[in-house]
Amino acid sequence: MVQSVSQVVMIVAVILASLGLLCLILSILILARQAMGRNIQTIADQTTKLAEKGLTDGVSGLVGNASLLIGSLNDLARSNTGIGIFFVFLALVLLAGAFYLLRPLLIV
Repeated sequence: MVQSVSQVVMIVAVILASLGLLCLILSILILARQAMGRNIQTIADQTTKLAEKGLTDGVSGLVGNASLLIGSLNDLARSNTGIGIFFVFLALVLLAGAFYLLRPLLIV
């Protein structure tokens, strides 16, 4: 078991560092998938073309549905990017906390 306070601090610091690295890896995966998955952009481009065609042909229902789809795709892209950036900041805070806890033990 734990025999001193410094061991408890070391265990907490290792757990914080591990969680920080996990969050950093998750954020990289989320942001890389967002960058590589340009299918959303392709769908948005095609939907825009479809909406333009609907305007020229006078199909109002098609235009309404296409604009709703574009709005939904934009919200999806923004939320994925926001989640990735949040995980980056969370990882930085966790790693800074682990360093703050380990700093007195490393100086001695």
